[in-house]
Amino acid sequence: MEVSQRFAQLVQGPEEGLALDEACLLVAAHFRPGVDVGAQLARIDDLAAEVEQATFDGVVDHLCRRQGFRGDTATYSDPDNSFLDRVLDRRSGIPITLSVLAMEVGRRLEVSVAGIGMPGHFLIADGARADVFVDLFSGGVVLDRAGCIALFHHIQGPDARFVDAFLAPTGPRAVVARVLANLRAGAAARGDRRSLLAAAELRAVLPGLAAEVADGRELAGALAALGRFGDAAAVLEAGAGQATGSDADRLAVQARRLRARLN
Repeated sequence: MEVSQRFAQLVQGPEEGLALDEACLLVAAHFRPGVDVGAQLARIDDLAAEVEQATFDGVVDHLCRRQGFRGDTATYSDPDNSFLDRVLDRRSGIPITLSVLAMEVGRRLEVSVAGIGMPGHFLIADGARADVFVDLFSGGVVLDRAGCIALFHHIQGPDARFVDAFLAPTGPRAVVARVLANLRAGAAARGDRRSLLAAAELRAVLPGLAAEVADGRELAGALAALGRFGDAAAVLEAGAGQATGSDADRLAVQARRLRARLN
């Protein structure tokens, strides 16, 4: 099955069956054709098999102390940090990809490792113990609620409002969406139009994203930036067919303008 088709099948299926490791590796394969998803999943199997103690602390100790996984502070914005296969290669990444790795190692061992999508910095939590959080990016630092709040204010500023919902577990679809948002933001900052298109193609099939993704505007914009005006128009026309009222009219007008650029 084609990478993009398998990705759509996975993220649009039941959320409880969404394997984050496979979804993130499919993202990597979509951006970088040639990534062997099956081989990379086997590498995570091997990591899990080497964990000495099948506990939350055992998973953290294995990844951070024994395997040396760490945060990439030198080249944080490098897109490799968002690709799970490259995180495995380099033993470094950003908070969310390091957390995905820990969650998936834990899943193989039936250890509850929850992803915590705190704004600005992704953490993991021990699903079996309340008020135990870990910052893998900082080498496995253990935090309680007060420590998380201090980290939040360090990143977001002392006046930023903290709410307890920031420490609630994050569902797998939201994790995938955040990985893609990071890749999209990095591509925009670099002016990398092809990567913007790759991100838009995957974001367009994720349930629950903003209207501009659902009706095709983001994908159409990425296609148009590469000069693919006919493809961009077709995406908007499809969106117009699903929209109603002024939204449908607006998308149809935008599609006609793009087709006019083909003449």
